[in-house]
Amino acid sequence: MERSLARRTWQLLEPYHALVYFDPNARAIYESIGLKGYWMGYFASRSAAMGPVRPEVVVATFYNFHPRMVHRALPDAWSFSTPEAVLEARYRLADTAIDRALAGNLAAREIAEAGHIARDVALACRPHGRPLYAAHAALAWPTDPHLVLWHAATMWREFRGDGHVAALTVHGIDGCEAHVLAAAAGILPERQRDHRGWSDGEWVDAETRLRGRGLLNERDGLTREGQALHDEIEDVTDALSLPPLDAVGRQRIEKMHAALQPLCEQIVRTNAVPYPNAMGLTVPGPSGASAEAGP
Repeated sequence: MERSLARRTWQLLEPYHALVYFDPNARAIYESIGLKGYWMGYFASRSAAMGPVRPEVVVATFYNFHPRMVHRALPDAWSFSTPEAVLEARYRLADTAIDRALAGNLAAREIAEAGHIARDVALACRPHGRPLYAAHAALAWPTDPHLVLWHAATMWREFRGDGHVAALTVHGIDGCEAHVLAAAAGILPERQRDHRGWSDGEWVDAETRLRGRGLLNERDGLTREGQALHDEIEDVTDALSLPPLDAVGRQRIEKMHAALQPLCEQIVRTNAVPYPNAMGLTVPGPSGASAEAGP
């Protein structure tokens, strides 16, 4: 199965998962269980499936955030709430965010159809070397079809993201450098450095390191070698995410894509996930593809 199918699966599943990051109720829902501010809610909710792990574990698994952003949120979050309460709040947020984005049409045939196949994809993933996927795979499945699809999308995107981190690590690209490469490739705006906690000086230092490796030119654009490395990392990310898609089969994956397409179009229409965005998604056309930077 060609790797472009893996890229398109990410492009169509990721917006549905990412609704929880952009919903206007996100901060209030997490504050209602004792957390302090948006970013504490983000780090606690995305890591809660692993339990109250030390911030160093989150630095390692989330990869592209500056460690000080993580340390500002954790472990303090676990003195205000518990992983169980945070997970419950996260699913409550997913419920309201999906309802808002899809204009209350939670019984849509496409949701049940996509969710049924996406669940099989998620269950076909293997946990070895995939810590965030493994943590979410251990959670109980929700019963509502729109949350089944959200949970499956979450599992597969963390499976893919774990593979993306492996690809970056193999090629010696650290968290800040990953954003510099993506910005140079035109996938992410440079303002992403602020959203991930990197200072101007740290960004410049990363540019200097990449320039020293021959990956950036003097205008901080990608050299031929830099473009080749960027493409290689994305291709490896796609290849590492293919096994569960192969297990389910191309015909069913394309059927899932067809069901997800109108859901993504509705998400775009309601601006429930903005474009451009922190994940590097592009608006999914009928046969589009995109490159990954990771949330």
